[in-house]
Amino acid sequence: MSIKDKLLAQRIYLTLAGLFICSLVVSNLIFQKFFYWYPFGDATIFGAKLFEISVGIIPYPITFLVTDIISEIYGKKKANQIVTTGIFASVFSLGIVYIANYVPAIENSPINNETFTKVFGQTALAVLASMLAYLAAQYVDIQIYHFWKKLTNGKMLWLRNNFSTITSQAVDTLSVLLLLCYFKILPWHLFGKLFISGFAFKTFIALIDTPFLYLIVYLFRKKFNLKPNEELQIDN
Repeated sequence: MSIKDKLLAQRIYLTLAGLFICSLVVSNLIFQKFFYWYPFGDATIFGAKLFEISVGIIPYPITFLVTDIISEIYGKKKANQIVTTGIFASVFSLGIVYIANYVPAIENSPINNETFTKVFGQTALAVLASMLAYLAAQYVDIQIYHFWKKLTNGKMLWLRNNFSTITSQAVDTLSVLLLLCYFKILPWHLFGKLFISGFAFKTFIALIDTPFLYLIVYLFRKKFNLKPNEELQIDN
């Protein structure tokens, strides 16, 4: 690979990492607002309407698409690297929010102390719950992705993309809801409904993003002349 191509590959990796970290941090900050989206009309699964979910779930699937892209093109080490960086970014943002919550607002502040605390006051426990669930889910995603990649010798991209994402999203959804209910951020009676709706939404998105993954991987392989199952080396 030429120096020019290597620099381009590094810039793309940094852009993907920035998109990943931004999506992760934002999802942790906005999670307390819930909304509905009914693309299937009045369809339900075990009484849960499709879909009633947190707005925090909107950027979250992007993180799994990005890790699959990086896993496929840059390798397992680079995928794990941005997961670790994302955890650091979440902790750092949590520290900033924590300090901002305790700084007193002036009398004419558009957002007073009570409003700010209502929105961000539970962020510490929420981000902790989200990070623990996310950490487990992302590492599960990467491990399963590379297991199937090795087993199929780099073939059947759709299989490792969907199998790894759907499995890891089940881990994430189950873990974060258990922790949020345990810390009494959410009532237990919403657990089943939110799990079904959240997991169904993530599965739906995972299926939708498969063509995009194929397109992106195709463009990468064409640009950098990569053979099937070959990964970019940008550290040396």
